[in-house]
Amino acid sequence: MGLIGYGLAGSVFHAPLIAATDGLVLDTVVTSNPERQEQARAEFPDVRVAGTPEELFERAEELDLIVIASPNKTHVPLATAALKAGLPVVIDKPLAGTAAEARALAAHAEERGLLLSVFQNRRWDNDFLTLRKLVEDGELGDVWRFESRFERWRPQPKGGWRESGDPAEIGGLLYDLGSHVVDQALVLFGPVTQVYAEAVVRRDGAETDDDTFIALTHWNGVRSHLYVSATAAQLGPRFRVLGSRAGFVKHGLDPQEAALREGGRPGAGWGVEPEELWGRVGAGESPLTGGGTAVPTLPGDYPAYYAAVAQALTGAGPNPVTALEAADALDVLEAAQRSARDGETVTL
Repeated sequence: MGLIGYGLAGSVFHAPLIAATDGLVLDTVVTSNPERQEQARAEFPDVRVAGTPEELFERAEELDLIVIASPNKTHVPLATAALKAGLPVVIDKPLAGTAAEARALAAHAEERGLLLSVFQNRRWDNDFLTLRKLVEDGELGDVWRFESRFERWRPQPKGGWRESGDPAEIGGLLYDLGSHVVDQALVLFGPVTQVYAEAVVRRDGAETDDDTFIALTHWNGVRSHLYVSATAAQLGPRFRVLGSRAGFVKHGLDPQEAALREGGRPGAGWGVEPEELWGRVGAGESPLTGGGTAVPTLPGDYPAYYAAVAQALTGAGPNPVTALEAADALDVLEAAQRSARDGETVTL
């Protein structure tokens, strides 16, 4: 496997997860940054380093898959080049800036018979896996409202392309954290018929949205309220889900990202959460005062994504996240962008 990009996504998420997956070998890392080149060599002594993607594509016959973990604006052109070189592709989210670009890329991959998969790792968050099982098992009854928060307290902008006001960069929280919460809502509750959003720039010096709310009406009547923010001085629950039989409340973020940032690697005990952080299921009671029943959190499992990619490459299993699924999420993100701009509900 060749990995393009060795910033946060490449070095913290993709490279360690690839290295931990049976049947996959991290062959080459592409980065033009000398410090990151040395970092890659130090962390993976057997890896080759290239300065440009073109160097990688010239060796296409030596590789089985390309992972694109570079800035958002490069996703489509690099994926197009990789597919033309005959290489299957994994792309970090968001796949593209528009749903139309995503569908065109999916069609290109299908024409060539090549895998095109999107790294939506938070489908394998511990809290999401737990909630998905509760919903599928009917523990909450008919779900009426899904509240999802991905909040941070970062009162000072960090700068860089993720916070750039240039639309070409595809930055801002709507396309960053919003890609996760929208994808999770679609996986749980299916297609969306209406979208309403509010996107605000709150911090001094910020150029793009840093406090965003998205309301979705799903085809089955479920309402999803999704919050993504860099300006939350007090964090709300990660999930609050209300159904006809019971509700589920879960605080805290999945521990896998923090573990990877600290140099942890998948192994025994990976993704396990202490009991005091378990969510609670109940009706008419406050989980903050011990009401309801504690539900063991299923272990988070980011390694499952690349294990599924390995199976898909050999024809032993399906693509874990398709480009068309990503395009559906981009339909919602584009509608949210229009809604926030115009102050109107958008019908899909």
